[in-house]
Amino acid sequence: MNMKPIIEPVERTLLEAELNQDRFLRTTNRAGNQLFVVGPEAVHVIREIGRLREIAFRNDGGGTGEPLDLDKFDTDPAYGYRQLVLWDPEAREIIGGYRFCLCDEAVFDKNGQPILTSSHMFEFSKKFIKDYLPYTMELGRSFVSVEYQSSKAGAKSLYALDNLFDGIAAIGILYKKKIKYFFGKATIYREYPAEAREIIMCFMKKYFGKGRRLIHIRKEVTVDKAQRYMRLFRGLEYKEAFRVLKTEVMKYGVSIPPLVNTYMNLSPTMIFFGTGINDEFGDIYDSGILVTFEDMYPEKRKRHADSFMQLGWQNLRKLVKRLQRR
Repeated sequence: MNMKPIIEPVERTLLEAELNQDRFLRTTNRAGNQLFVVGPEAVHVIREIGRLREIAFRNDGGGTGEPLDLDKFDTDPAYGYRQLVLWDPEAREIIGGYRFCLCDEAVFDKNGQPILTSSHMFEFSKKFIKDYLPYTMELGRSFVSVEYQSSKAGAKSLYALDNLFDGIAAIGILYKKKIKYFFGKATIYREYPAEAREIIMCFMKKYFGKGRRLIHIRKEVTVDKAQRYMRLFRGLEYKEAFRVLKTEVMKYGVSIPPLVNTYMNLSPTMIFFGTGINDEFGDIYDSGILVTFEDMYPEKRKRHADSFMQLGWQNLRKLVKRLQRR
């Protein structure tokens, strides 16, 4: 792929003007960072997100090849997408983010399929559209800026993903009557060893693959040595099997990708739909997953949700109204 030069950074003052109190969501539990929710109207923040995403994804072997990673879902309000933004108030820069959509606001095509960022990869069953979609938040384009992927960034780096899940939990609480699930893609880049990726896929199928008929993978990836890899976990409970998984993956000189690791340890009822090729994003491997908010492990709910709940329902309702106006 021909990679075009990345655009210049957006001025900090322009970012700070848009990351204002009206868009403020919460302070993170750890590392003293801040979370905001913005829409397409925050043009400078959206542009900087596009720049940082492209740098981060290229660094991992993906990316669009364009000067910044933006598409219609970022810039056109008709599709209902917003951005969760993690901000370092000391360095005055964006650490990372997620793109999300409350799917009861989704637009549909002539075939009755929702027009989501993942629609080119997944075909949604009638049951999913009826029973799950209206209560689902779709998550995608997660990133952590390259500078914050280094241990040199200290706590700001160590807790970046944790901070983002503070934001996801907050949104889930704010829209509790609307959101029961979040749907997303767990990414493994092409440079990752094929054998390690296939072992992870087999593990996810064995322990989370009970709802695969809900979503069809358009370009599904198969595992040639599935029976061999499945034998690694035969007769094992989840925790013991997970230890085996980590050991097996390490034999190929890698660890479980951070976001994949995070998703697998959020909830015992997570659903894995299978893995496909994302041909719009550097032919990376994306696995579809669905997590039920109420089923998240208690320690995860306590870490990400309890501190936010301390605001009280009166203040939370005010926050919902404020963010809905943006």
